Amino acid sequence: MAGRGKLLLVGCGKMGGAMLEGWLEQGLKPADLAVIEPGEASRPKIDGAAVVAAVDALPAGFVPDIAVLAVKPQTMNDVLPGLRRLAGDATTFLSIAAGKTIGYFRAGLGEDARIVRAMPNTPAAVRRGVTVCVAGPGVSELAKARCTELLSAVGDVLWTPDEGVMDAVTAVSGSGPAYVFLLVEAMAEAGIKAGLPADMAMTLARATVAGSGELLRRSSESAAQLRVNVTSPGGTTAEALKILMSDIGIQPLFDSAIAAAARRSKELAG
Repeated sequence: MAGRGKLLLVGCGKMGGAMLEGWLEQGLKPADLAVIEPGEASRPKIDGAAVVAAVDALPAGFVPDIAVLAVKPQTMNDVLPGLRRLAGDATTFLSIAAGKTIGYFRAGLGEDARIVRAMPNTPAAVRRGVTVCVAGPGVSELAKARCTELLSAVGDVLWTPDEGVMDAVTAVSGSGPAYVFLLVEAMAEAGIKAGLPADMAMTLARATVAGSGELLRRSSESAAQLRVNVTSPGGTTAEALKILMSDIGIQPLFDSAIAAAARRSKELAG
């Protein structure tokens, strides 16, 4: 990552902090980095980097090649006015704010601003995230490659030419880790009701979901085939799947949940 231009990180919460750790591990030079983080408790301590509380405290003449916008969507309106002076040919803005569209950022930063909208997820904290990106007008192939490199530090990266799919992306992968954690909670609770001690039920649920995820990651087989592989005809798994795959099972619930999350993503665009 060394020698690839200047980088500005705006917001160093959980996601911003996870990305920052990945970049430094991959060799980002602190001299090429500036971080804006108003919260003193979240402000990282990096020798050689410019770490400040507000955009007007950036070093004179600091112009980033990429400015990563990692603040919460609800606070983005407060952040953009100060960044408007950076908008121009030299800087591409990479946003990871859920729901905020390319049009929203061009309205806040100027019609000439170069915007990449991205949706990562929290497994980025352990370098197992996945991010989907879409580029706005004027974003160069070099800038896209740089964004891919930055986001690859915390997981897989996909690009789409259609911004219209980003609400669904947010609903499936952005919010998805919470669904998986809820699955662990539900499995453990069901185990308790079936007679397991609470600590054993939670240990079994956590290990089963974590191990199954790793198996899925490593396997070349589809999720459907992996499910078939563990389902013996007439066995215990088949009995459970009769309920989970019924008309009132898990698929209708997920259909409704994903639709609700996608609707909320659209609402956050304003």
